[in-house]
Amino acid sequence: MTLYTQASSNVRKTWALLMGFFVLIIAIGWTFSYAYQSPGILVFAVMVSVIMSVTSYWFSDKIVLASAGAKPIEKKDNPELYRLVENLTIASGLPMPKLYVIPNPAPNAFATGRDKEHAVVAVTQGLLDVMNKQELEGVLAHELSHIGNKDMLVSTVVVVLVGVISLLADWFLRMSFFGGRRDDRDSGGNIMFFLGIAGAILAPIAATLIQLAISRKREFLADASGALLTRYPEGLASALQKLEANPYSMKASSATAHLYFANPFKADRGEKDSKKIPWVTKLFMTHPPIEERIKVLRQMSV
Repeated sequence: MTLYTQASSNVRKTWALLMGFFVLIIAIGWTFSYAYQSPGILVFAVMVSVIMSVTSYWFSDKIVLASAGAKPIEKKDNPELYRLVENLTIASGLPMPKLYVIPNPAPNAFATGRDKEHAVVAVTQGLLDVMNKQELEGVLAHELSHIGNKDMLVSTVVVVLVGVISLLADWFLRMSFFGGRRDDRDSGGNIMFFLGIAGAILAPIAATLIQLAISRKREFLADASGALLTRYPEGLASALQKLEANPYSMKASSATAHLYFANPFKADRGEKDSKKIPWVTKLFMTHPPIEERIKVLRQMSV
């Protein structure tokens, strides 16, 4: 497996998951519209979800930075960090992002912003304290790869789709239980009605699973892209090993956990041997197990 084939494979898998999302939302929308003979439900749900998601897309960086307690820094505050990011942006062809430091002993980082011209890279003080130059460069290359791979845009699309499905499911359940059943519904209509209720319950779960799967694939892609940028996969692999051994956890919410370089909740990073992690548990993880990420990186040849 090479860096190029790993990156290409994860791009294909991401698009396959997105296509599955679109198929799911069309199926759910058709079921709800058929059950109530009201296509306006789908149209209204899409409009509300798009408005909510676009708003969060424009202001997500400020919200995340504030919740993490991140502080902006300039070149004079940390010349070495600034030079590392500057060199990587030159190599990748990306604009220089704004840099922030989070006063937290847990080694971690994240990238956010609505596009590459308005991107932000934040690192914790713990990351700066425990990583050597090659390891820090690997982490920074990973985060810059999220920017270059337009992961913020992908995340926004996914949020829109999840929002549509969740709103449709919620409205259908409310209408089903509080709106009363229609007397003119025949036996076939009753079957569709109950199938619709089952779909309303299961659809948000399916949407969440697809969302988490996309998040995990984007992490693998950022690992491969970051290793390609530095031409040194071992630096990133070594950084992941240090992070896995670190005892600290981050102050984060479930809504922002997927943004971080690794799962910010120490207790949720799983066992050291990823083969022992139940497959059901893996489905609900925002990040791939660290051991799997290290294994993939070390299988790559430059």
